[in-house]
Amino acid sequence: MWTLVLNSGSSSLKFAVIDPASGETRLSGLAERLGAEAASMRLDSTQQDGSSKRQTHSLNGGSYAEAMRLVLNELDVLGLRQDVRAVGHRVVHGGSRFSAPAPITPEVLEAIRDCVPLAPLHNPANIAGIEAAMNAFPGLPQVAVFDTAFHQTLPEVAYRYAVPEEWYRQHGVRRYGFHGISHAFVAGEAARTLDRPLSDLNLITAHLGNGCSVCAVLGGRSVDSSMGLTPLEGLVMGTRSGNVDPGLHDYLARVSGLTLTQITAALNRESGLLALSGLTNDMRELEEAAARGHDGARLAVEIFVYRLAQGIAAMAVALGRVDGLVFTGGIGENSATVRAATLARLPLLGFGLDEAANTAAVRGQGGLISSPETLPALVVNTNEEWMIARETAEVLSLTPR
Repeated sequence: MWTLVLNSGSSSLKFAVIDPASGETRLSGLAERLGAEAASMRLDSTQQDGSSKRQTHSLNGGSYAEAMRLVLNELDVLGLRQDVRAVGHRVVHGGSRFSAPAPITPEVLEAIRDCVPLAPLHNPANIAGIEAAMNAFPGLPQVAVFDTAFHQTLPEVAYRYAVPEEWYRQHGVRRYGFHGISHAFVAGEAARTLDRPLSDLNLITAHLGNGCSVCAVLGGRSVDSSMGLTPLEGLVMGTRSGNVDPGLHDYLARVSGLTLTQITAALNRESGLLALSGLTNDMRELEEAAARGHDGARLAVEIFVYRLAQGIAAMAVALGRVDGLVFTGGIGENSATVRAATLARLPLLGFGLDEAANTAAVRGQGGLISSPETLPALVVNTNEEWMIARETAEVLSLTPR
């Protein structure tokens, strides 16, 4: 059963056509800068003879609907359109309602709309992608797979804030956690690498990309996460600040005249590695600049690593016993420097580095990077699209047609 997986961003649409059973991908791509004159789409496909083909199309200010039209055309070219049996959507915020993927009905779509105030940067784009896919594939089953669902197993001690009760009861002010699709996938893959049942493992998973979070996975269940009410809480990220004093908003509003909306926007889009370095939010460029002696880049990398090590240590508290640490995401999978510097701060948890294995674990190469006498630390390449396809297929097999 081929499944079309869609990950809709505020101005982008990432997609893939995947076999849920094997992970084989026949078509994938990315539409960027949707709504702008420079909008474009990249298509990567596997032809009938097994060869690969890459195309780039201009969308001329195209919308999600225009991007979906190109996907449909390419499916026809590949002879796959009739074989796509379902569409799986990544949805960032499902609030407290969704602890598992859900077939998309009018009621589910309305519940996703209700979560827009909790994820104003993400859920509107997710909804736009869903609506475009429903128009493009009328009658085809569509499933929402929520980034927050994996974390609905957090105990109350982990998800509650110490704030007035009515904020929690009336407005849903609590910790939700994000990147759940990735954390769930890499935990399962790590168990296979370690040749141990996931149910017997206490893992810390670190998803490190432009957005970053760590998660405590106990027997396959999330029991804590560094992200909270929104994806802004927690670690230092590409353009997000991570944890700051909540009094920052009031203070800056008084001394600078900035509105609360402007301050929150700056914490999301103008902070993190970008602000600390004064250069970029790209870790590869920062490592190169730091090696050349750029003080801002050096400081950005050092603070990123320091807060990451703190976050990992905090997850150990939730687990009690740690059986392994997993690095994933663009930085986690490719920055040997960040991984080495992080493990160097964590000997108290029993981690040590195999330098040769760590250096080799880049550009798609994963596996153990820890020395044999220490706790396992490993690199696992995440595949959120395959996880969404698997979840979609599982939901539909349990849903009467």
